[in-house]
Amino acid sequence: MKWYALRAVAILGVAAATITGCDKSKDEASTQPPATPASSAVASSESVPVRSSRALAAEKVKDAVEQRISAVEGKFGSGVNSPCSTSSPQMFTAKCRAAADATSSAAGLALREIDGRAGFATLSSTARRLQVAVRQYEQLGCASGPTAADTRHACLAPAAIIAQGLDDLRDGANLGLAGK
Repeated sequence: MKWYALRAVAILGVAAATITGCDKSKDEASTQPPATPASSAVASSESVPVRSSRALAAEKVKDAVEQRISAVEGKFGSGVNSPCSTSSPQMFTAKCRAAADATSSAAGLALREIDGRAGFATLSSTARRLQVAVRQYEQLGCASGPTAADTRHACLAPAAIIAQGLDDLRDGANLGLAGK
């Protein structure tokens, strides 16, 4: 019986300390002056960061480029899943040529979106490099299944750039948000 009584006293003591602690913090809170409308306005404007026009532009570019990338990726794949991957049996076919054209179109969109805007160096250089690779792929006649070993070998570099192009454009768009 004594054990139950001691236990009840201990529980009541802890509860009293908790209640007293709550009352004390309540008293401390009531000693602070109430927020005035001016201080409330300052606090609320500090908690919501103001987004610059540059950040909004970067987000707009990223969204537009990402939408195009996703559409092309959904149709053709990217990286090792691209028909232009150097390990793909479709690298020397019209399927790669179509993927190359779509990737070049995405690069062109990126360049149009960033035209005249600062802070997109990576996206700009990536898009231009992609367009050069697509032109090389076309000039070499890679999509027509060349039989000459030197031509097939020359097709590898631009095809690899094209296959990786969508991922690189996405990375460039993401870096654009950081002003790079």
